[in-house]
Amino acid sequence: MSRLRRMSPRRSYDQYCSTARALDVVGDRWTLLIVRELLAGPRRYTDLHADLPGVSTDVLASRLKDMEREGLTTRRRLPPPGAVYVYELTARGRQLLPVLQALWEWGAPELTERRATDAVRAHWFALPLLRGLEGVSGGGLVEVRLEEGEFHLYVGAEDVPVYGAGPAPEEPDARLSMDTGTCAAVGRGDVSVLDAVRGGRIEVTGEGTLAKALREA
Repeated sequence: MSRLRRMSPRRSYDQYCSTARALDVVGDRWTLLIVRELLAGPRRYTDLHADLPGVSTDVLASRLKDMEREGLTTRRRLPPPGAVYVYELTARGRQLLPVLQALWEWGAPELTERRATDAVRAHWFALPLLRGLEGVSGGGLVEVRLEEGEFHLYVGAEDVPVYGAGPAPEEPDARLSMDTGTCAAVGRGDVSVLDAVRGGRIEVTGEGTLAKALREA
């Protein structure tokens, strides 16, 4: 048993049940939202805090320590000239991707009108859209443009971040432009990506295999 575990014992439901054991690890407030952010790849503490509006610095620091202890994340120092610490998911942490996608699907009916107090980041729509693109011929780097901003997805790729905030770091295989309502509808399952393209709700540009498959479907 590590010294850290002895100093900070994990709270437990004390039930011999895999659901209870899973909630022992990820059931605390903010934990799964931190995973959502880290699916974009290594992030600095300040970046995490900026994209988790409402979390206090103390709670965020505590959750990150808990997640490292449980083997969900690691912390490492970037080489110069960066020389800052970043947090990233372990292989076990990345296995939570389908869990978060299922939670989005389950909670999507709650996304009706946006409340005045609701924060929003464009990249929060990345995971449901990634699921919506599964099964479309081709794959690769996809840039998505919403009125709130841009993000990019890695469709069908392995051993890379699932998505990233901001424009694609290189020429994407496809660019998708849509409004937030359409992106939310895709996430809810109200409309498929292909039907949204056919109906003119998603504009597709680019010359990659995926872009051509979407336009020709």
